[in-house]
Amino acid sequence: MVGLEAHFCLAGRRARPRGVEAIVTGTLRERLIALIEPLIQRLGYELVELEYSAGRAHAVLRLFIDREAGVTLDDCAHVSREVSTLLDVEDPIPSAYTLEVSSPGFDRVLRTQAHFGRFVGSRVFVELKEPRAGRRRYTGKLLTVDEAGIALEVDREHVTVSFAEIGKARLAS
Repeated sequence: MVGLEAHFCLAGRRARPRGVEAIVTGTLRERLIALIEPLIQRLGYELVELEYSAGRAHAVLRLFIDREAGVTLDDCAHVSREVSTLLDVEDPIPSAYTLEVSSPGFDRVLRTQAHFGRFVGSRVFVELKEPRAGRRRYTGKLLTVDEAGIALEVDREHVTVSFAEIGKARLAS
């Protein structure tokens, strides 16, 4: 399997004027994905996941990228430079932050239908947004993927989950 090693690249800290507070809404992550994902795709990579964690004094923006040939440290540095330039122009983050770019590693996040489709036959972990019949977490073999959701084999039973129900998903060890 390609991309099992994790590579990391940290970009410099971006400062804001003193007194500017970080106001983070649920939509900041979606706005950042909409802004950054097209650039990453043009560079020949896939945005696997974006994590934004706002701290009191400092925030961290983490990007996990991949491509079929795998991701090297040089790839992470290249994407970091390009994304830094974009963020400097667009200025979407209301506080000082550090940009981190890395490969997804062995516990890769599954975020889109295409992500799931790439790993049919693999063992996955899925956490639902809301419990179903008292159960929220499923680990099993990913059997199928379609527009509506996924089918898993968990404890020798078939379980179907719609994309709308999925809170988190990743490859499982």
